Amino acid sequence: MTYLKRLLDTRLQHALERGKSVLLLGARQTGKSTLLKNQCDPDHYYDLSSPQLRREFEQDPDRLADEIAALTLSPERKSPPLIIIDEVQKVPEIIDVAQSLIDDQKARFVLTSSSARKLKKRENGDINLLPGRVIKLQLDVLMLSELPSPHPKLEDILLYGQLPHICLTGNEFDKDEDLKSYVNIYLEEEIRQEALVRNLGAFSRFLELAAIEAGNPINMTKLAQEISEYFQIVEDGLIVDKILPIMDGTSRRRLTKAPKYLFFDLGVRRICAKEGTRLSAASLGSQFEQFIGMELNRDIRLKNDSYKLSYWRDHNGPEVDYVIEMHHEFLPIEVKWTDKPSTKDCRHLMKFMDEYPCKDIAYVVCRVPRKRMLNDRVMALPWQELPSILDNAGE
Repeated sequence: MTYLKRLLDTRLQHALERGKSVLLLGARQTGKSTLLKNQCDPDHYYDLSSPQLRREFEQDPDRLADEIAALTLSPERKSPPLIIIDEVQKVPEIIDVAQSLIDDQKARFVLTSSSARKLKKRENGDINLLPGRVIKLQLDVLMLSELPSPHPKLEDILLYGQLPHICLTGNEFDKDEDLKSYVNIYLEEEIRQEALVRNLGAFSRFLELAAIEAGNPINMTKLAQEISEYFQIVEDGLIVDKILPIMDGTSRRRLTKAPKYLFFDLGVRRICAKEGTRLSAASLGSQFEQFIGMELNRDIRLKNDSYKLSYWRDHNGPEVDYVIEMHHEFLPIEVKWTDKPSTKDCRHLMKFMDEYPCKDIAYVVCRVPRKRMLNDRVMALPWQELPSILDNAGE
């Protein structure tokens, strides 16, 4: 299959050149293994999705240290060997062995995982790897600037998403079949086989409702404990990103405290929600808003993970779809499914900018052919130019 160059390539190579080990997170089929096969030349490659290899390491995780010790006996070796362990969450015990080898500078690792759940320490929820020793990276679905040429139409992105193999599939029927297979494999292998829930039917119904409600605030305090745990499972499994609201303000506004959840891929979301391919204008507008939110979050992860994506909502009406929280400033962004934005679309942005320290320019991301000013503080931006928001944010 054609290799699509990823923006994460540069960060991966830089980390390895510095002698660092890497934890590469990413949902299933985002291209982690393909990236590593094209960018790395390891001394050993272990794929723990193989049942036999998984059983061997479960029985004897120290075997890893023994095999690496044999590698280091070569007198020609000048640096620690590079070891790739794919799907490391399948055998969590092996992480302690790898961590010890990293500490002793006996090996460098690239560890991949499609779930952070089994990598976390129970006491604080942090990933069980030493800070500073391991660089954590995340490979998402294809970003706008990674999409193959000719670029798919916007409506196709909203319907079929941005998983690499889906983007390279030409037939729409095949795209749908592959997306259905993806969801079924996720339920069977990630949920049933890993015994993450007791009742797969209840979790499957939850997944449908979560997909339908994606992009809307979810009042977690009113949900049953089981549903809250389900949300944590899909967040740990990199299926959703949680977007928190801004809850502090200088006015007496009653701000919402409920998070939003965005699915990592809109094609997967649509299949989970059991929706067809004929979406109403209102549905397309909702998917467009989620698409922009996920693109912003991916861009932040890639370019500046000290930033944070949030949203702002007053219970009495005013709402800003997304706000990029920088170190001492905010950058508010509205998303509109229109090619004719007006000053009316700036109202909530202006309210927010009057109450918070903001960048000089806010944005209405929409379907205009060219960017233009809606007033002296708000720019209408074509969705195709979305990456420029973060590129210009530091200016």
